[in-house]
Amino acid sequence: MIGILQLAKDELTRKADPAGLYLDFTMGRGRDTLFLSRLAPEGRVLAFDVQQAALDQTAALLRENGAGNVRLILDGHERFEDYLEPGEMISGGLFNLGFLPGGDRALTTRCEATLAAVSGAVRRLKDGGVLGVAVYPGHPEGEREGEALGALLSALPKTVCDVFLYRIVNVPDAPFLYVVEKRG
Repeated sequence: MIGILQLAKDELTRKADPAGLYLDFTMGRGRDTLFLSRLAPEGRVLAFDVQQAALDQTAALLRENGAGNVRLILDGHERFEDYLEPGEMISGGLFNLGFLPGGDRALTTRCEATLAAVSGAVRRLKDGGVLGVAVYPGHPEGEREGEALGALLSALPKTVCDVFLYRIVNVPDAPFLYVVEKRG
């Protein structure tokens, strides 16, 4: 079976801007950060996490792979706009919600912060840009995030963006993916 984020990564690759600005809103172990850094070899990547362990693991992975166009930020994804220039737009980004793999499962992304981050990311997304949001409803906060994101994203005007939902319909608590593509 295809990895849940692979569908978003395929779309990001298809629309890649080598000089673009990409954001990894939930860096975790750094695999998505590394992927984004390769999409924008002449651009840059901002990667966010609230756990120092995530920054440490990601920094090691980036060093091993010679990725130098990334800034690691110890902060919540809802504050990403504090790290952008006024009016600066992003080419794309990834949210891999939930908890740090191998970390404390009590430390998860939080619904209110995620809604703020996704709303801001859609506003800052360039025409033709892509966001992937992987949701893990197998725990209570993930279920809340999924429901709230469904309401938020389904209310976006079709003249602004297209929102796709990829879900295994016969496994209710399986991870699922939203892909947002900005029109233009």
